[in-house]
Amino acid sequence: MEHHRGRRKTRQPAWASLWEITKVSARLGLTSFGGPVAHLGYFRNEYVERRQWLDDRSYADLVALCQFLPGPASSQVGIGIGLMRGGWTGAVAAWLGFTLPSVLLMILFAYAVEGLGWADTGWVHGLKIAAVAVVAQAVLGMGRSLAPDRGRIAILFGAAITSLLWPSAWTQLLLLAAAGGLGWVLYRQNNGEPGPFSRVPISRSAGAVSLAVFGLLLVLLPVLRSLLAWDTLALFDSFYRSGSLVFGGGHVVLPLLEREVVPAGWITQEQFIAGYGAAQAVPGPLFTFAAYLGTVANGWWGAIVATLAIFLPAFLLVIGVMPYWERIRRHAAARGMLAAVNAAVVGILLAALYNPVWTSSIHTSADFSLALASFALLVYGKLPPWMVVAFAALAGLGLSLL
Repeated sequence: MEHHRGRRKTRQPAWASLWEITKVSARLGLTSFGGPVAHLGYFRNEYVERRQWLDDRSYADLVALCQFLPGPASSQVGIGIGLMRGGWTGAVAAWLGFTLPSVLLMILFAYAVEGLGWADTGWVHGLKIAAVAVVAQAVLGMGRSLAPDRGRIAILFGAAITSLLWPSAWTQLLLLAAAGGLGWVLYRQNNGEPGPFSRVPISRSAGAVSLAVFGLLLVLLPVLRSLLAWDTLALFDSFYRSGSLVFGGGHVVLPLLEREVVPAGWITQEQFIAGYGAAQAVPGPLFTFAAYLGTVANGWWGAIVATLAIFLPAFLLVIGVMPYWERIRRHAAARGMLAAVNAAVVGILLAALYNPVWTSSIHTSADFSLALASFALLVYGKLPPWMVVAFAALAGLGLSLL
């Protein structure tokens, strides 16, 4: 712990810190395959294990917060880490680095390779198998540090079993709330101090303004859309509302988006399904599917509008809530609740390791063998995740040719 504090005193110039955030998040944006659960594993490996920008407890606190908020949880975690590390500009840099690679790929797909059916190729299957190893490593590491006693182990496995039996975004929210209640009873007197590097360089008044803007846009955009016949405004409203009202991550937003773009005539059902297939094959957040939809609807300008609109609620909510979250988590009772909530988060992650990560990837003994090899390279070989991803993609391609 003293090691962290020592590093904190040696401050980088602002531009160097911003460049570091951009570089690290861009590498994650280029290599983070497998959906939001896998992204959290990649984030933990990079930000907690390798760079030690925050510890497991602070990371789990941030993940728990983003699970409560509507929007893309993995992107919000990245925004939150960028915010803690570099303020407003750090949050933007973290989001751009993680999001831009898949945005550009989805725009290119919309223009050039629509309908080729490349989302079911062997190398893509290998990427999904790599996600199994990444999530397994995250569950193992977080379980050791965040469930150190019998009570939290019971909460972890109870959350995992409940998530598997009743899989829905609302089940997750109820589990986190129930775990918080148990933590208040069991751990409020003995839960330690919150981890380092958790101070947020945003005032509570700025957070209040951010939350007010979020609510005003949610109410005013449909009104303005009904009064003004602007295509850009209609596109922005549809994607902003979709990003504001979804719990449970990228896959849950798909029916909302379909109801917005297909009946309006912006995109056909066949184009929607083709774009969804491509979105599974690119790294980064699934919400960048909006870039594809915006491109088909209105070219590159539509891609910019749709992407900014669907991610703007995530920004406003994270910036709005984190200043208050930092103060809340320093109270003894709140830390006790978080101790149990963090264990439940690991349980939810464990359930997701089976469904959808395992069930969508492991179909044969060859798939399982590749997952084991990837896990061994990651955990025992200490290879960086991007190398493991590259290995799994090549192995998946080789298996498909046998």
